[in-house]
Amino acid sequence: MEKLKSLVPDSLKRMVAESTPDSLPRTCSSLLNFFSDMELFHQMVRDLTDPERAFCGKNKDAALELKQKGNQCFLNEDYGSALTCYSEALRLAPVDVDDMDKNLVAALYVNRASVLHKLDLLMEGRRDCNRALQISPSYAKAWYRRGKMNASLGNFEDAVHDLNIAKNLELSFGGQRQIESELRIITDMFERTESSLVQHKENELDLLDEPDQIKLKCVITPNKGRGMVAPSDIPPASLVHAEEPYALLQIISKHCRETHCHYCLNDLPPDKVSCTSCSIPLYCSQRCQIRAGGQMLRNHPVKHGIQGNISHNLDTYISEITLGNDSESDVDIPEHKHECQGVHWPTVFPSEIALAGRALIKSLAERSPVANFVDMLNLSQNYPQIHPESKLELHIYSIILLYCLQHSSRTELLLNGASIAQIVILISQIRVNSMTIFRMKSADVNGPLHQFGKFSHSEVSLTSNVEQVKVGQAIYRVGSLFNHSCQPNIGAYFVSRSLFIRTTEFVAVGCPLELSYGPQAGQWDCKDRLKFLKDEYSFRCECRACAEVNLSDLVLNAFHCVSPNCPGIVLDSCVVNCEKQKTRHVQSATGISTLEPFMQVDMLKCLPSNGSLRIDPGFCLKCDSYCDLESSFAAVNRAWISITRFWKSSMVRITLSLDMNL
Repeated sequence: MEKLKSLVPDSLKRMVAESTPDSLPRTCSSLLNFFSDMELFHQMVRDLTDPERAFCGKNKDAALELKQKGNQCFLNEDYGSALTCYSEALRLAPVDVDDMDKNLVAALYVNRASVLHKLDLLMEGRRDCNRALQISPSYAKAWYRRGKMNASLGNFEDAVHDLNIAKNLELSFGGQRQIESELRIITDMFERTESSLVQHKENELDLLDEPDQIKLKCVITPNKGRGMVAPSDIPPASLVHAEEPYALLQIISKHCRETHCHYCLNDLPPDKVSCTSCSIPLYCSQRCQIRAGGQMLRNHPVKHGIQGNISHNLDTYISEITLGNDSESDVDIPEHKHECQGVHWPTVFPSEIALAGRALIKSLAERSPVANFVDMLNLSQNYPQIHPESKLELHIYSIILLYCLQHSSRTELLLNGASIAQIVILISQIRVNSMTIFRMKSADVNGPLHQFGKFSHSEVSLTSNVEQVKVGQAIYRVGSLFNHSCQPNIGAYFVSRSLFIRTTEFVAVGCPLELSYGPQAGQWDCKDRLKFLKDEYSFRCECRACAEVNLSDLVLNAFHCVSPNCPGIVLDSCVVNCEKQKTRHVQSATGISTLEPFMQVDMLKCLPSNGSLRIDPGFCLKCDSYCDLESSFAAVNRAWISITRFWKSSMVRITLSLDMNL
């Protein structure tokens, strides 16, 4: 990207920098013509779209090597390493390859099931047996392993069925004798068990009953455009909105690809499932894999094909396990299918570009022109406010994306300035309107607090902290209508990839319903909040916290007054300059008193008779005493060096004490 940007002539850069939504087709056409004759550009497109150059394809040799390594780890009783090897082998193994007269993927599932059994992960192991049998219904070892799993779970009736099928399929006399021995033991346990079947249900989303959602009201305001308001008084903790991502517009964060399901974004279990066509995505279940990829892993006809003396009940039992649930594969437009054609551009592009690719595939599948699809989304965009450098990036990414879609998906998109202009607008809409999907994570915090609340790192962890981890982003059409406030009255959370929004305080009728886009008063100071929102969303925040002088912004990075008996605060020039730009007056005394748990500052006594607040760097807001800020900062730095030194020496003593106790 940087190389391509550097090659664009200055005249063309100026044209792009000055472009508006109306002039986009012309600037996009000019940049397209420039790149059309550039070999470097076409080489980049080939690298992104040529299956022979991709790193995300299946690899039989690598899968077999990992299988052998996993077998050795299993023999050495290193079950954790064996689990990792088999899972990686499953990720790389082609679905149509045999190894020692058995389907390689089915054999890997059975091997992993054996490891899961050793690790006492019985439900996970049984699911792997089911997956192996959906590929190879006559795989005796899979039925035998499934029987052992069911016996350990207490499902003795199913275990008897599984072992009978395994005995019927086993060709060796020694194998049959072993199965018969196991069968006698389990049959005896089954007959002595009062309840012949212990049900073990899969974990499924089970939401508590909620009252009907409140029908919200969308209004248009002069400063913030469209927004949602309360149609009536809403109590705290009320559910005001729930929504699924729109169409295909959801994607996992790059740093979570190895740890979270690429469809539902939940944590990956030990028996994670791979894509059937490429080696990139991982899923928590076959259901998620099917809904994302649109195809069920199966290597046999719709009839299981097991021969022999099998009763009708046993035949039905076999079919239920080996045929799976065909209804799960009924997906109109799988979100990942176009991304696993042996290419790797979806994994290389930034998330918003990959999301735009999914949106374009959705548009083509519905045979809707891109312009109509963009209008149908009805999302706001901030293209005129975008920085010139970002405008150039949007142009280049849009052109490359269109080329990639044409090469890998044989799309019907026209390669011209008008089409590229629509993609530029689409990406700018996604950047502004996509919501971050997060999970709460309890993380160990290492080391002492830095002077303004940040943590430094040490070797020993003594505290714990709960943090939000970004796992993905998605477009929620209604959710995007909620405006931002640094003092929000609603909060968003996610169950799987479903968005839920609740009130965090009482909201009176007609009041805006506003959530935080990230920064909040009391956690970030005003200048940092304004910079973040300007850089990320291209608007200057004018919420209550950013437009009014408020205590949290004043005290967050303030010094204590030098006068011993004064509880006032002293601000540096950065904070002062930010506060002086605020357009409104001080909050009421009641509002301030609720925000000052640790420093009593009588703001009203700081106000001159005209009602304005004097805020000058280095002077106490309460008594007007002068504080030498340079020496104060130097004292803080010296104190911090001492604290760090003390912390490190304490950690050494604690480590030595722990070693001696061990």
